[in-house]
Amino acid sequence: MNPKTIIETICKAAIEKIFNIKIETLEIQQTRKEFEGDYTLVIFPLIKELKGNPELIANQIGNELLENKNSITAFNVVKGFLNLSLSNKIFYDFLDENYLNTKFGYEQNTKSKIMVEYSSPNTNKPLHLGHVRNNVLGFSIAKIKEAEGYKVLKSQIINDRGIHICKSMISYKLYGNNETPENTGLKGDKLIGNYYVKFDQEYQKEIKVLESTGMSKDDAKKQAPILLKAQEMLLKWEEGDAETLALWNRMNSWVYAGFDETYKNLGVDFDIIQYESNTYKLGKDIIQTGLEKGVFYQKEDSSIWCDLTDVGLDEKIVQRSDGTSVYITQDLGTAAERFKDYGISELIYTVGNEQDYHFQVLFEIMKKLGYNWSSNMYHLSYGMVDLPQGKMKSREGTVVDADELMLEMKATAKQKAEELGKLDEFSDEQKNELYSKIGMAALKYYILKVDAKKRILFDPNDSIDFNGNTGPFILYTYARIQSIFRKSNSTEFYISPNEELNKNEKEIVIHIANFNECIKKASNTLNPSLIANYTYDLVKLFNSFYQNHSILQAENEPIKKNRLAITKLTSNTIYNALQLLGIETVERM
Repeated sequence: MNPKTIIETICKAAIEKIFNIKIETLEIQQTRKEFEGDYTLVIFPLIKELKGNPELIANQIGNELLENKNSITAFNVVKGFLNLSLSNKIFYDFLDENYLNTKFGYEQNTKSKIMVEYSSPNTNKPLHLGHVRNNVLGFSIAKIKEAEGYKVLKSQIINDRGIHICKSMISYKLYGNNETPENTGLKGDKLIGNYYVKFDQEYQKEIKVLESTGMSKDDAKKQAPILLKAQEMLLKWEEGDAETLALWNRMNSWVYAGFDETYKNLGVDFDIIQYESNTYKLGKDIIQTGLEKGVFYQKEDSSIWCDLTDVGLDEKIVQRSDGTSVYITQDLGTAAERFKDYGISELIYTVGNEQDYHFQVLFEIMKKLGYNWSSNMYHLSYGMVDLPQGKMKSREGTVVDADELMLEMKATAKQKAEELGKLDEFSDEQKNELYSKIGMAALKYYILKVDAKKRILFDPNDSIDFNGNTGPFILYTYARIQSIFRKSNSTEFYISPNEELNKNEKEIVIHIANFNECIKKASNTLNPSLIANYTYDLVKLFNSFYQNHSILQAENEPIKKNRLAITKLTSNTIYNALQLLGIETVERM
């Protein structure tokens, strides 16, 4: 059993015995390093119910706990804090129960089915650094939810229609010269992205030409010939024009192949892929039902709106005057379809914080429509990723391409490793695999260690440092642990409860015991940074232990076996934590 759970149980029993009061929750935390003890019971929250001097109350509880020598060996009181020293038995029982558990920290898959949506790109450009943060976050949350016991469906909805898609299409039609991924050697998404950039270049030229004739800039933007062609193409697409649809299908197929390659290299996948071309009409029936119920109202021009001023938001259009859908229409329909068709209990959207208001509106409309699952929709909102040179802009071609970024990370990992001489004994094939794993660990960890809500200034060189709070540093510690096991020439571990654990060993066990609690908190708050920083703290504790105490040359065999058991549990916990971050481990480094 978890040591913290034991402390909570015996403290509640002691309080009930002394004060004849049942306490539902206690605040128990790890004892601060400057004080003697393992866990601390904070007395101040109990004062109102127990009615007394906090130091006196703490001493009463401490003396009662000392009666149970199997659990508590000593206590001290510092103001309103009761610091408790645990018996060896509690630590050893926990170790014995868990050190060979390869799924330590994970719960069995017994909870309901939920859906996590992430990625959801447009088919007019390749994935970039912003998409990388989206994918890494969404995938990590899906893994964390699975570890908490949920059945998780990983989904994306691809934005494959609309005026922005037609911009790439008309640009390709005008300037493409029958280029293909095969005859250019370009990935399909990059080929199409080039034509999205080309469209903007030509569009800006035409605006300047129109302005030179005396037309205002606003009018020039609306009357530029290439834009009018794109708008005409959109109408043809909506009318089902065969030639337009053939070009659309052909270009999109190139993009999907490119996306698949990027996802594979990034190490993310999906259970469900939806396409906006199939879902954009969803929601119209919901709009009509909501109109009949009085949730929506119709204006004189026949457009349909929802008044959200009663919840501090604005009025929101949900259907245009010509009967066509807006984004919120599709989102209403897609959400309803997902809960109905997939039997999910929760839906999590991984979308940047520029869409915060959109999701506030979506969730409030769902509540007004009376869906009983509307309170189980969540927006994992995240900050943008900035670069030292400024903000990325897709239409100007100033984005950091995801594929190029991953190659750069691998190259940087290679350069750093060669400087340190860490891989001299490896074959070229082994080195390339390690460079890739180290580079991806650096990238993912750099993104995930930061609270999702914060903006990130991304610097590849900082992320690949082999020291400090980085992915490579954690991988290096994990590989060091595997080296210990190889040198031990033994897979037999056992616990010797008669040997006293030192302070470093206890700190590691206490931290590891918090892993499941950390998973639950990360799941509830949709915050993978809690897992990332928990892992870094564990690695620091282990390295301190490793530097101060010999494992394989311990004072005697029982101590050696105990330390190997602690090392094994540390190894399993690091491995499981990195899995939640989508990071692959390495056995040698």
